[in-house]
Amino acid sequence: MNRRALLPIARVVGWSIVPLYVAGTCANYLLSYGAGLWDEGTVVENVTGVMFGVGFGAFAVVGALLVIRRPTNSIGWILSAVGLIVSTIFGAGTGYATYVMSTRDQPDALAILGAWAANCLWFVMLALALIYLPLLFPDGRLLSRRWLSVAVLGGIGTLGFVISGALVDTIPVNEVPGRGIANPIGIEGLGKLEDLPIFSAVEGLFLLAALGAVASVVVRFRRSRGVERQQMKWFAYVIVVLIGGSVLTGGLSDLTGVGWLGKFSFVLSMMGLMFLPIAVGIAILRYRLYEIDLIINRTLVYGPLSATLALVYFGGVATTQLVFRTLTGQQHQPQLAIVASTLVIAALFNPLRRRIQSFIDRRFYRRKYDARRTLEAFTAKLREETDLDALNDELVGVVRETIQPAHVSLWLSRDTSVKGSSAGASPR
Repeated sequence: MNRRALLPIARVVGWSIVPLYVAGTCANYLLSYGAGLWDEGTVVENVTGVMFGVGFGAFAVVGALLVIRRPTNSIGWILSAVGLIVSTIFGAGTGYATYVMSTRDQPDALAILGAWAANCLWFVMLALALIYLPLLFPDGRLLSRRWLSVAVLGGIGTLGFVISGALVDTIPVNEVPGRGIANPIGIEGLGKLEDLPIFSAVEGLFLLAALGAVASVVVRFRRSRGVERQQMKWFAYVIVVLIGGSVLTGGLSDLTGVGWLGKFSFVLSMMGLMFLPIAVGIAILRYRLYEIDLIINRTLVYGPLSATLALVYFGGVATTQLVFRTLTGQQHQPQLAIVASTLVIAALFNPLRRRIQSFIDRRFYRRKYDARRTLEAFTAKLREETDLDALNDELVGVVRETIQPAHVSLWLSRDTSVKGSSAGASPR
């Protein structure tokens, strides 16, 4: 459909997405409270549920905005579908099935439908978020016809999951363990989805399509230029920094057994869940698009800076405690050691930040670094140089080196006469 024919439909759908998401989320909380699960859950579990609601709410809000503003771009429809599946199917549908099984112990038709849809459409949501969103970002089209095979593989794998989940004999209800719902259209003896022989083959197709989607992001990023390059930077930033950081810190927490790393991994994953659709919306709507370079620069600087200062702080405290215990035999160190470590961190902050910033500029922003060094050298020479002709040539050389124009001209006005000096430079 062209934009003119699609626009009225997109407006109606777009304005309906957020109310539907809010209604589904509220229904889930009310049904969970009625089933007694909200009272039984710990504070951490309840906070986790709220954070998931906010994170997927960002999918619904940004998706609705893109559907209204960019109806021909499939990215907005994908984001909206993810948010609505989570809210209406997993939220309201599963919530109602849980409520019925917890209070009546006998499911009705609506509870069976809700649990069945949630069991079937789980992998549809995963396919939209993990395969088709990166495969079609940012313009809603494939990189080329060659990547159609990746989309087809993802569709076949997802369809296999849906059919398998639809035909199991017992539909699981996760919130009520051990009390599944009999599937009226299921095949007797199929058991759980993971136990089916076809599950491994379908899972392999799905993973292969997901890897192909990641490869398409890499290829598109390397080929992109101009505006598309900035769009890909927004997408890659969230994936690498937040989601990649969550996976890394989670793995380190499992290996080292450090509890706070696991909590930090969870915080990063929740931030990634919320900021991924926001980054997609910024990239497609091109709102403050070029600020991603500043964000990346600050992340590259303050990430290593924070890690270095934390290492110095905890290393200083641990060393001081070891020395104090060896000299005095006491187990508890005085507060003076913590105060001293804090003062050391404060003294090292600015020098370390300048050194890391200089290294990042030299390594990743070489042209800007060279231009700044050239201007600094010209400023220093300007204080000492008195020959006007030499300054003319120096200024023309600085402009040629930093801005790299096709032609440079300098005109100086002296009283009523005009003296011109020009120099040509071919672009590099």
